[in-house]
Amino acid sequence: MSYQVLARKWRPQHFRDMAGQAHVLQALVNALDSNRLHHAYLFTGTRGVGKTTIARILAKCLNCETGISSQPCGQCTACREIAEGRFVDLIEIDAASRTKVEDTREILDNVQYLPARGRFKVYLIDEVHMLSTSSFNALLKTLEEPPAHVKFLLATTDPHKLPVTVLSRCLQFNLKNLPPEKIVEYLKAILDKEMIPFEDPALWLLARAADGSMRDALSLTDQAIAFGGESVAEAAVRDMLGTMDRRLIHPLLDALVANDAAAMLAGVAQLAEQNPDYSGALDELLSQLHRIAIVQAVPAVLEQSPDERERLQHLAASMTAEDVQLYYQIGLNSQRDLEYAPDMRSGFEMALLRMLAFRPHGAPGGEKKKTELKPAAVTTVSVQPADKGAINRAPTVPSIPTPIPAPAPATTGETLSAAGWPALWQRLPLAGVIRNTAAHCCLERVDGDSYHFTLDHEQAGLFDESHSKRLADALGQFLGKPCQVFITPGTPSMPTPQQVQQQKRAQQQQDAEASFRNDPNVIALLHQFDGEIIADSITPFQKSIH
Repeated sequence: MSYQVLARKWRPQHFRDMAGQAHVLQALVNALDSNRLHHAYLFTGTRGVGKTTIARILAKCLNCETGISSQPCGQCTACREIAEGRFVDLIEIDAASRTKVEDTREILDNVQYLPARGRFKVYLIDEVHMLSTSSFNALLKTLEEPPAHVKFLLATTDPHKLPVTVLSRCLQFNLKNLPPEKIVEYLKAILDKEMIPFEDPALWLLARAADGSMRDALSLTDQAIAFGGESVAEAAVRDMLGTMDRRLIHPLLDALVANDAAAMLAGVAQLAEQNPDYSGALDELLSQLHRIAIVQAVPAVLEQSPDERERLQHLAASMTAEDVQLYYQIGLNSQRDLEYAPDMRSGFEMALLRMLAFRPHGAPGGEKKKTELKPAAVTTVSVQPADKGAINRAPTVPSIPTPIPAPAPATTGETLSAAGWPALWQRLPLAGVIRNTAAHCCLERVDGDSYHFTLDHEQAGLFDESHSKRLADALGQFLGKPCQVFITPGTPSMPTPQQVQQQKRAQQQQDAEASFRNDPNVIALLHQFDGEIIADSITPFQKSIH
């Protein structure tokens, strides 16, 4: 017997076998069990997410000899023939190859006849968006009022190309891309049944390469089994996919955290021994930074293998959110410019060194600048002449960020108070999630060496008890004595550091707008062109707020 590929061998035969798409399956199951059946169904979604599979299971549910239900028996003649693709009353049509109106009319001429074997005559039209306008026009009347013995099941990857007249005549179900964790779970079950050994990291690589498509994941798994000699190992899958070993990127991230240029170049040298695609390496670095940003913002959203999750959590706690965003933006710009570099390695190295060079001073691991430059005050604005188009005035002097002073220990006589907390927060050696937590806290009272904070309840979702210990360590380092910190979610009685910063930014915006409106040159320009100022386009020079 010839080999059958995994995507066909393990095609689900019942709704309960499907991976994901619960929002679609629940609606279909309820409709079938209550016998509330529509005459036309439209399934949309990208390739390999289950559109045709669901349509075939639905056809089986409609024609099962035991009766209409969401759980066909799978044993009767109709169920077996549908599963084998030879049921005479399931007419599958590839619209991509039958786009002419003559083809559509030929199909519709047979709609009036009763089914030969089954309860319903089911027309499954795949890639229905490929039909011509004339074909759609010919289909409309029958699609709206088909005979009672006919059901239409339409599938498409591009529903926007369907006429609204067709969409309005169908029940539409939008299938989602499958997340990597769902794909990994499904692949594990299949490989266990196939008795093929595998490594978990290899399945994660396949799941991410599938880009939400279960069929692509199964096809890649077939390829991986052949490539790896009846096993699915991480190293073999990386070779097959041509993907970067993520572990080679880890030293570069560690060097970013430590602000260590020498370690960073050593990491690039180690990477160069593998003869890498540097554009792919930069992509992988950006992917890691994206995951770090997700962990910092909403930790529960990111699902990874346990060892990967632990590492991401460590990096997220070691970097500030601002640093992560800065590195990501520099990486994106460097990816665009990589082809203009003298060679790919030097372009990659410059991207990493640029991340270090523009790292805000005062951040963990940063160094104090030897020479501080005073920035020129620059305002960016758009002036909108009435009915005469727009005139944009852009800055001609590049803005230079003001260095943030490094944290200094408390001086003699400095005490910590509720009113002084927003200013003190700037000076504490905090980073990542704990810095964000502290920014949304208000110091309510001090009892000896115990400090009681109220955390804004809107930020309580990211809080855990370890934050109290970490904030106590930072305060103790600053004050030069051990202390205890108690953090309670609630409504702060005084402005938090975050709120103080927002207030100062709002005041800066107001001052910038007033200064610009009173500028003689602006007044003359408005008068000359009969223009008006777009307030939202006025941007004050952004400097550090303390």
